Amino acid sequence: MWKNTPSSYGFINKLLHWISALIIIGLFILGYWMVGLDYYSEWYQKAPHIHQSVGFLLIVMTAFRLVWKRMETPLTDIETHSALVKKSAKAAHNVLYLLIALLMLSGYLIPTSDGRAIEIFNWFEIPALGKLFENQEDIAGLVHEYLAYSLIAIAFLHALAAIKHHIIDKDDTLNRMIK
Repeated sequence: MWKNTPSSYGFINKLLHWISALIIIGLFILGYWMVGLDYYSEWYQKAPHIHQSVGFLLIVMTAFRLVWKRMETPLTDIETHSALVKKSAKAAHNVLYLLIALLMLSGYLIPTSDGRAIEIFNWFEIPALGKLFENQEDIAGLVHEYLAYSLIAIAFLHALAAIKHHIIDKDDTLNRMIK
């Protein structure tokens, strides 16, 4: 139940997957909303603090997830999946993890360019490296925005593929993650 079997993800993997999905969607919505805030909004300081703190927790959870994945029993391939489907699924998962890491890096570079640390829920601080290149906050902000849109697009395709496998192919791809 807690760990994978050859035919299904264990509870821990399922929990990490669905919490990550909810956090990613929530961070995207929050980020989209907060860039429109003006200086006089009561959320002008609060929203970025929440966004940065939850984003940091996501990267910690993602790192744990990758370590857990290496310790887990791998699932057997579904026999009806072609080699292309298997390679595409692996590539999509790797791209999702890469985008999360790059989002964290670009997100870190935005507020720390002036030398201030990032406070994580007022529990602790992540020290700043300061300005590493000219216009760091603007360039990192633009990269962060495009990466966020890319992550949401790939996650959407990931969800569509799972639904397609469930409804059209009638295989256990989705069931492995929900049952």
